[in-house]
Amino acid sequence: IAAHIGPERILGGIVYPATELVAPGVVRVIEGNRFTLGELDGTRSERIEALSQSLMRAGFKAPVARDLRSELWVKLWGNLSLNPISALTHATLEDICRFPATRELVAGMMAEAQTVAEKLGVQFKISLDKRIAGAEAVGAHKTSMLVDIEHGRAIELEALVGSVIELARITNTPTPLISAIYAVTQLLAHTLDKQQGRLRVEPR
Repeated sequence: IAAHIGPERILGGIVYPATELVAPGVVRVIEGNRFTLGELDGTRSERIEALSQSLMRAGFKAPVARDLRSELWVKLWGNLSLNPISALTHATLEDICRFPATRELVAGMMAEAQTVAEKLGVQFKISLDKRIAGAEAVGAHKTSMLVDIEHGRAIELEALVGSVIELARITNTPTPLISAIYAVTQLLAHTLDKQQGRLRVEPR
């Protein structure tokens, strides 16, 4: 974005609400109203404060973060683990977090990602357990990746998981759990594309 309109015209934002696209232009909010904002350089400028105040007057939570990158990793923490697991299992956030085996898998993937992020200077301000508890509290919500699978759409695998794998290689960090889930979800995406959006097993 900065290459086309210039960084001085960009504000950062992280969208937290869990939503569902009901129809074109119609979005149903399931849970959450937080939109974390921040300048790219971490300063508290007049414009970021003004935007924050405007959103809060409209009824949203709009905190201004001095370290937006670290805030972004808190959201990515959940996306890189919960999204592919839900796509593979067709389970909701609540189901994944309450089933012992998948809860343990989520925690393991998040721990690997935390190691990668901390090597890049990211500081996590909440605990791993609190992040999982937050996802569980959303309830029986389908992740965006699962919804895309159900509708035969391409999934955001590279943005949510592949990017972490790339950063792990750059920082020389082992990520066996993330890599395994990434591999099988890649195959799922390939199968979905090959079968033109319809997941089915053809008899031989």
